Amino acid sequence: MSDEILLNVTPQETRVSIMHQGVVQELHIERASQRGMVSNVYVGRVKRVLPGMQSAFIDIGWERSAFLHVADIWENNVNGEPEKPIEKVLFEGQTLLVQVIKDPIGTKGARLSTQISIAGRLLVYLPQETHIGVSQRIESEEEREQLRAKLQQALPPEHQGGYIIRTLAESASDTEFQADIAYLDKLWLNLQHQSKTQSAPALIYQELPLSLRVLRDLVSEETTRVLIDSRETHDRMIAFANDYINSAVPKLSHYIGERPLFDLYGVEEEIERALSRRVDLKSGGYLIIDQTEALTTVDVNTGGFVGGRTFDDTIFKTNLEAAQVIARQLRLRNLGGIIICDFIDMDNIEHRDAVLEEFTKMLARDHTRTTVHGFSPLGLIEMTRKRTRESLAHVLCEPCPTCQGRGEIKTAQTICFEIMREIMREARQFNAREFRILASQPVIDLFLDEESQSLAQLSDFIQKSVALQVETNYCQEQYDVILM
Repeated sequence: MSDEILLNVTPQETRVSIMHQGVVQELHIERASQRGMVSNVYVGRVKRVLPGMQSAFIDIGWERSAFLHVADIWENNVNGEPEKPIEKVLFEGQTLLVQVIKDPIGTKGARLSTQISIAGRLLVYLPQETHIGVSQRIESEEEREQLRAKLQQALPPEHQGGYIIRTLAESASDTEFQADIAYLDKLWLNLQHQSKTQSAPALIYQELPLSLRVLRDLVSEETTRVLIDSRETHDRMIAFANDYINSAVPKLSHYIGERPLFDLYGVEEEIERALSRRVDLKSGGYLIIDQTEALTTVDVNTGGFVGGRTFDDTIFKTNLEAAQVIARQLRLRNLGGIIICDFIDMDNIEHRDAVLEEFTKMLARDHTRTTVHGFSPLGLIEMTRKRTRESLAHVLCEPCPTCQGRGEIKTAQTICFEIMREIMREARQFNAREFRILASQPVIDLFLDEESQSLAQLSDFIQKSVALQVETNYCQEQYDVILM
């Protein structure tokens, strides 16, 4: 099987699935009403400077102000001079050019930088810099120097600005380098013109839509086919590829089958599984993945797997498979921030080293930057994965209105006891003729069966009758006590 990229497009959203040997490796979703902000450039206005936090809130035209930290102010990081405090650099009402480096996540606003970077297919243009950097994924020092020299030759005389050479540039020709440079120069000139004519707050450069970012960032030599189920999007991608990425044109195909594209390749089922806490391993073990505000935890369990010759062998094989699956799940679910992986304890040092090596190797496929800190004294692998946009669960889901995101609800018996305590409180304060309990069916059933004696004793104690009424639209934790 080969690498393929699938695009499912509707007027409301674009969904992209990256396949490797027939298995879903990554999912990207962009909704028309909620396009990501990362890489967008704005003329912003300083709304508030906070010296105590060395940060400022910037109005960029969104409901929630964006956040700019002193470390992300480019002027503060040049010439090797000591960093100036933010109150010496910014003042309220000031206008400045800013770029979004992190989407709003949860209750946090977008994070900004004043260092502008514009991504092309082969290069990232840094108009305020002068140096040429190379992607860290290109490890050979000889190859890095060759790419720097190749770019220097392609640059026009007296060209301003710096660049980062992307991984895709490894096999690029001089003509492709020149085309990318011209494309980025054109974007920067237009952006400068907009920044001088627009008044703050204003969006002056918007990142490409997801369908075109796929061509720019994700299509590589390993990609054999890009299947698109929308004629309009297919034609737009063909036009973009003809202008900037000729090598991608033969790989673009319009899918016209009757069966939905994501159904045909099993992507819909994979999305459902990616929203579950539990991930089953082929060996019989399983993972439990919990995402919290501060971090994500992954717990590895052997489950019913007893396939090893010894207990240590069973644990090793489970952990080895888990390392492969965890790396894929992080990409699939787009989990970021601090991640703690609780593998099954291994006494054998060689087994631990082999699991860590396999985990690091599988993470190397990730387009997003990851840092692995190895096994801690408690036997946990601690790592970070750069977070620039919401996770899959946060895009597709919302907290349960019944449990408020706890993942659990109180038992019917717990609610019964709460109701009886409530009646006791009300009876002390008010002289009602009768108390009526409005609750869900399971709670009322319990009052009529197991807790009927308790309810009778309560009625006798307060010397008031207690009536029961089922409210079918109440969830198990909802109830009302009505004074009649």
